[in-house]
Amino acid sequence: MSTILCYQIMENKQENKLGQKIRSLRVKLDLSQDEFARKADVPYTTLTKIETGVIKKPSVFVMAKIAKALNVPIEDLIN
Repeated sequence: MSTILCYQIMENKQENKLGQKIRSLRVKLDLSQDEFARKADVPYTTLTKIETGVIKKPSVFVMAKIAKALNVPIEDLIN
């Protein structure tokens, strides 16, 4: 594997801390992506894109819904 490819993979993992945090909290609640998307009233595709890092900066509106469904302050997701 090239050095550039390794760097890109590491960069993508670091950039997706938000998605990883949301996924981790969702799994702790024992909810599938579909169940959680319904609970948060967020489109399933939006949730999957956030968790995988395709969407790196979701709107505050979406973040508020996700935080409420996870029962955590929005600041906990951002920091």
